[in-house]
Amino acid sequence: MHGICKRFGSGVAALDPIDLDIDRGEFLSLLGPSGCGKTTLLRIIAGLSEPSAGQRRLALAAARGDPAARGRIGFVFQDPTLMPWSTVLGNVLLPFRLAGRVGAAERERAAAELEAVGLAGFERAYPRQLSGGMRMRVSIARALVTDPDLLLLDEPFAALDEITRMALNDDLLRLWESRRATVVFVTHSVFESVYLSTRIAVMTARPGHIAADLVVGLPQPRERGLRTAPEYAAVCAAVSVHLGRAMASAAEPDTPP
Repeated sequence: MHGICKRFGSGVAALDPIDLDIDRGEFLSLLGPSGCGKTTLLRIIAGLSEPSAGQRRLALAAARGDPAARGRIGFVFQDPTLMPWSTVLGNVLLPFRLAGRVGAAERERAAAELEAVGLAGFERAYPRQLSGGMRMRVSIARALVTDPDLLLLDEPFAALDEITRMALNDDLLRLWESRRATVVFVTHSVFESVYLSTRIAVMTARPGHIAADLVVGLPQPRERGLRTAPEYAAVCAAVSVHLGRAMASAAEPDTPP
């Protein structure tokens, strides 16, 4: 992203000029306070929203000589956004259904993704029969079923209890380590961003811009014990300082007259 700005029709400036390069295979967290433009930036990356100014460029699998994979992006929203009338398997098959191809191979792939997120045996269940964490696992399986090069997640665990959230953090890292897709993860949790990421972009309050670009030098793969390690606490403290500075240096949010 180069010189990305976003101003809505109401006149609200959501993003100041943003310059951000993301390398293939990175796990980048966008960290900032609520309303700072993290979701807006994620939607611009996905191509779901157009910037008011600036340029967005993607180099996905097509750059590696695979034209069939052009534009392959998975998106996990804050809400699981499942179809209540469809089974778990049917929800995961949705990307294939939209593409007009649902056969034995696609069903096998969807079942494999459900197993990967710990939901084998729930293929015929309906969303109303699942816990919040299980519904989010279905959403992640749906995003992964097309084997995306770029996986975008918009605060997917924010509404979950702490135990479920930590478990899903571990599962997401395991999936990323085995596939090495490029991940952009939106969060307002310092602790979550440090635990998950190889790199953190700290955003200011609205209009959001990148105030700090931080490499997370903690060992890989991440283990649960890291959460109680002194080095993890030290990185969290350092990131918190950068976040505090970003919020203090930002202009006051617009207020209605």
